[in-house]
Amino acid sequence: MLRWPGRAAAATLADVTAVDRDPHPSTATVGYRSATDLAADLDTGATTSVDVVQTLLDRIAAIDGEDGVDLRAVIATSPDALEQAERLDAERAAGTVRSPLHGVPVLVKDNIEAIGLPATAGSLALQGRTVERDAPLVTRMRDAGLVVLGATNLSEWANLRSSRSTSGWSGVRGLTGNPWALDRSAGGSSSGSGAALAAGYAPLAIGTETDGSIVCPASLGGVVGIKPTVGRVSAQHVVPISASQDSPGPMARTVRDAALLLDVLTGTPDHAPAVGDLEVGAVRVGAVPAWLTGHRPTDARFAEVLESLRSAGAAVVDVVLDDAPGVDDDELTVLLCEFVDDLGSYLAGRPGEGVRSMADVVAFNRDHPEELAHFDQDFLEMALASGGRASDGYAPARARCLHWAVDQVLAPALAQGVDLLVGPTYGPAWKSDLALGDHPGAGGAITSPAAIAGWPVLCVPMGLVDGLPVGLTLTGRPGSEPRMLAVGQVLEMLLDLGDDHRPTWAAPARG
Repeated sequence: MLRWPGRAAAATLADVTAVDRDPHPSTATVGYRSATDLAADLDTGATTSVDVVQTLLDRIAAIDGEDGVDLRAVIATSPDALEQAERLDAERAAGTVRSPLHGVPVLVKDNIEAIGLPATAGSLALQGRTVERDAPLVTRMRDAGLVVLGATNLSEWANLRSSRSTSGWSGVRGLTGNPWALDRSAGGSSSGSGAALAAGYAPLAIGTETDGSIVCPASLGGVVGIKPTVGRVSAQHVVPISASQDSPGPMARTVRDAALLLDVLTGTPDHAPAVGDLEVGAVRVGAVPAWLTGHRPTDARFAEVLESLRSAGAAVVDVVLDDAPGVDDDELTVLLCEFVDDLGSYLAGRPGEGVRSMADVVAFNRDHPEELAHFDQDFLEMALASGGRASDGYAPARARCLHWAVDQVLAPALAQGVDLLVGPTYGPAWKSDLALGDHPGAGGAITSPAAIAGWPVLCVPMGLVDGLPVGLTLTGRPGSEPRMLAVGQVLEMLLDLGDDHRPTWAAPARG
């Protein structure tokens, strides 16, 4: 039988004063409106896309810069955001509604090409290089009638620049804060997307994940994030790390909103219809003790969630796996080899003047000391020296990674009579440290097997610990996103964190 650590009460929303402490109260109502509710408001004529966009632009301007909280979650807003909104309002008035998200704003991580936005991947080496094309995922959103509101900050080069980097820092925008506690990490590498959602800048955002880069900021920000099966959402014209592990995906404040956006990104209406159609008695998940965080209050909160599921009629199976050594070194080898090849191909093919290879990036950083002010670029240099996929070490490392992730972890776990696997994502956000780099809190073990295998993961909030959000992650077989989102909706309804699950903007946080 699975042995859980001692139980501990999570902090409740009664313990915080989120609404009272909002840094820009006049825009908070719109800022924290869900995409689903905003779409309903637009349908009924209660508001317009222009009004929504203007309110959110005002909120970003008031909070994100030095005159506000200086959150640094957004790198740039779209210069034509209001023009997009005007056009979509006119279409609605003429009887044309392209999708359930017509007129709803979305933010994109700044490693994704979108015309009018910089697509810097956080690096000064790409700053000022004009974007001449939309990534296919951006085209899908524009075609569905979403307003591309702006671009979010990120851990530079999606956190594969230095072994001692600080999550959420980029040369272009600096360090992203966490709205729940401004001295705490927003997670990486989709830090700006998670922080922007938590801050009420937009109801929807796009992140990208190679290993944990969507679910980590989702967990630390108290929002929803899904990394789809690799290949399910196009990664074309997205600054790459690894073709075998990279996946863009939706982030939102509710599971339904994430499902609606995933329908748009994939071009298939499979996800939103699944949400709300699952009875709790049909839920069958496996809990893996090896994936506990080691942070006792977080693991105790997770145990409470599992007990709530069981009490509601769900089947929660204790899944025990054989002790198989991890593959951290092999995964790093694979990522570095793919990074040098894939980034080189991307830079060589991206329009505009500037760096054309990883060697150019390394040289640029050496010539611009502001890029290396806080930490070095050893991962870039290691990737450059790796020899890429043609090296002798790449193929064996990739084979060992897949054998571990699929044959030793995921397949045996899912063979124990469950649909999905579940675990706590991370403990509460750790303090950001630009001097010593990241020293992340406990957790993250659930992300790596699915990342290596290219399988999907979904993070949903499970409450507060020490006044900070913690998340719960589900993972399953390729293509299991509809079931995963349906179970996520069950959890969301069961936990009922409510519309007031908002940051307290504390600085510093307890602990």
